[in-house]
Amino acid sequence: MRRVLLIASLAGVAVLGAVAVPRSGAATVATLRPFCTTGPIRCQSSLRVDIPIVPNATAAHSGLGPADLRAAYKLASAAVTNGKGQTVALVDAYDDPTIESDLNTYRAYYGIPPCTTANGCFRKVNQDGEQGSYPPLANPDWEPEIALDTEMVSAICPNCHILLVEANSADEAIATSNPVQHSDLGASVDTAVNLGATEVSNSYGSAGPEPDSTFFDHYYDHPGVAITAGTGDFDYGTAWPGTSPYVTAVGGTELVQDPTTARGWSESVWGSAFPGVLPNEAQGTGSGCSTWEPKPAWQHDAGCANRTDADVSAVADNVAIYDSSPEVGGWGVVAGTSIATPVIASVYALAGNAKSVVYGSYPYSHQSSLFDVTQGSNFTPSSVCGYLCTAEPGYDGPTGLGTPNGSGGF
Repeated sequence: MRRVLLIASLAGVAVLGAVAVPRSGAATVATLRPFCTTGPIRCQSSLRVDIPIVPNATAAHSGLGPADLRAAYKLASAAVTNGKGQTVALVDAYDDPTIESDLNTYRAYYGIPPCTTANGCFRKVNQDGEQGSYPPLANPDWEPEIALDTEMVSAICPNCHILLVEANSADEAIATSNPVQHSDLGASVDTAVNLGATEVSNSYGSAGPEPDSTFFDHYYDHPGVAITAGTGDFDYGTAWPGTSPYVTAVGGTELVQDPTTARGWSESVWGSAFPGVLPNEAQGTGSGCSTWEPKPAWQHDAGCANRTDADVSAVADNVAIYDSSPEVGGWGVVAGTSIATPVIASVYALAGNAKSVVYGSYPYSHQSSLFDVTQGSNFTPSSVCGYLCTAEPGYDGPTGLGTPNGSGGF
């Protein structure tokens, strides 16, 4: 018999279906509809419902595409030549029966070669590593999450193979015959590594106060495989497994084309202008000091004795995806650290350096290959939490060491 390990949410706070939040420099209010609103572990993505859905698969649509992302992170040349021999795994819950078709609709629109089961580029398995016998379509909110994950790998690393591992559920459980613990998502990480993944992206995390999930950390303990996890979408506050010392914790940024800069783009904290919005709603990147996880040896910020979120960051808003499920129904624009997490996993793949990666340590010794993000905060007033919630030169909680400037930081 197993009992579900429930994760407490903030008292008296509910997750709403749509959240209206003002964006810095935006002419209109961006309204977010979180995809995953139930369960102790949730995907980290939302639909921008202020931007119309485009049902036609070949029609022009809004949102940043592959060329934008590769240009912003100086990956334009590397992304079309590197990544061969790399397999980026995406760990998600439940089944997406149309994912191969949706993935290749996205790739076709942007002129990226097909990635299919037939040509050996794409592989979908259940959490036991089997093709077929997939989990039920128990929570359709995970369908656009799966589309987002696979399409971000396609955008950043077109030559990478994609391995999708579908977990039976997003639950964690502890058997009454302690000390046996089990996590379907965690077991899927082990499966991905056993099947040869060189990078594993985990776009999910706890909701509410960070739980003590240290007994599940072993699922993410794979030195020599680059494992990424998002820091969450609930503003200032930590989320597991992003706090695990065995992952590269990935925060989110707002990425805007800016011809006044030498780079051509500017970045700030995703969540820079959300005063007055309730906690525990999808609104901005997570960050902070872990309650439970010990500080890794390679992390040296002085304001947190335990593990600090994040290590690095990437775009977390205004990105186009194609998802044919009723949750989107065509081309939509999304937000969330679920964007940033597979982006960073794919940059690791472009670097082809996973065998040298020991947990999240590598970027700390290669900061010159990162764009330092120095603007924005995910908490108001920021004076309460300092660098743990406010971007500043050098390391900070919301954006970590910064965002990719080529693949040298990974």
